[in-house]
Amino acid sequence: MIESLLNPSLAHFILRVVLGVLFVAHGYPKLFKNFSGVAAWFDSQGIRPAKFWVLVVGGVEFFGGLFLILGILVQVVGIFIMINMLVAMWKVKWGKVGLTTQGGWELDLIYFAAALALVLTGAGAYAIF
Repeated sequence: MIESLLNPSLAHFILRVVLGVLFVAHGYPKLFKNFSGVAAWFDSQGIRPAKFWVLVVGGVEFFGGLFLILGILVQVVGIFIMINMLVAMWKVKWGKVGLTTQGGWELDLIYFAAALALVLTGAGAYAIF
């Protein structure tokens, strides 16, 4: 009975769309709502030139998220998301560990692992290309 419920293509689709929606939600405000504020925060974290990196990170998150939702260049986008998450963990969140500490790297590690899964397995059947 369980075997009849297994659908790897649907699993890829769900993972891809959920990850894509989350990244669109993170990238949109960086690019379109609070660009200057995010740039100032990047600068305070030692990420310079801040405006350039906000464009890069916001672009990866927003447009990469849209690409994931549509199933376009999923493995390439996955690599960019993995890099994005590694830098976020290393530059911003390392040392803030634990369930009681806000801003830890655990969520970024989950995003990294989800992107890695898509890189290793591809987009699945429900994708444009």
